[in-house]
Amino acid sequence: MRQPSTPAASPAARRTVLALFGAAVAAPLLGPATATASVRAVGLDDPAKKEIAMQLVSSAENSSLDWKAQYQYIEDIRDGRGYTAGIIGFCSGTGDMLDLVELYTDRKPGNVLAKYLPALRAVNGSDSHDGLDPGFPGDWRRAARDAAFRRAQDDERDRVYFGPAVRQGKADGLRVLGQFAYYDAIVMHGDGTDPLSFRNIRRRALRTAKPPAQGGDEVRYLDAFLDARVWAMKQEEAHSDTSRVDTAQRVFLRRRNLDLDPPLDWKVYGDSYHIG
Repeated sequence: MRQPSTPAASPAARRTVLALFGAAVAAPLLGPATATASVRAVGLDDPAKKEIAMQLVSSAENSSLDWKAQYQYIEDIRDGRGYTAGIIGFCSGTGDMLDLVELYTDRKPGNVLAKYLPALRAVNGSDSHDGLDPGFPGDWRRAARDAAFRRAQDDERDRVYFGPAVRQGKADGLRVLGQFAYYDAIVMHGDGTDPLSFRNIRRRALRTAKPPAQGGDEVRYLDAFLDARVWAMKQEEAHSDTSRVDTAQRVFLRRRNLDLDPPLDWKVYGDSYHIG
């Protein structure tokens, strides 16, 4: 899921920009301590921690810990982003769904979703379903039976969201919880120049606290980051329920569980979840 944006000049240009994003987001003005902090930081990319991250996000996005059941998910949740679908909430109105279907078609020409590429390009930046209804939701679910499409979802999630979040978290000297807080923020807000994007949420936090890589206290910085995240969420009606921060991430932070070590207990939208 990304903030709505206008379509890029061309698919090739958009792919170039997104490919550079992963490198750019991990290159803040942090000073010489960055490399050392990056080496020290525990990784959310550890397979067991990554699985926890997928479950945590799924509890908020899909009210389920079974994130692998979400490859076939698709609906319009009326948030101005058109169709939301798949394991990370790819949206027809924000460009990431288009990128995903382009990747899938590059790898498997003639797939069931390829015929929707012109429509996805046309509706990018809007909530329109023009050219997608009535067949697109059913064809998305059919595509989700294909291992190649599921792999494409995994790869786009990692390229656009998970990888950049982990790299920036490590660069800031954050442990697993902090890296997850970054990941969850990028999933919801995307990244870019608008005030509600991840990088601007981070900048807002930096006004009041420093991350460990800049000599700051990790808990104090994460509190500031979560404060900034809640502020950003409350600017949009569709995201105004802040329980994925208040009764999940802050719970772990209050317990000083900075490595997200199980058991984990949290709530989202009033529903309780547990990872043993």
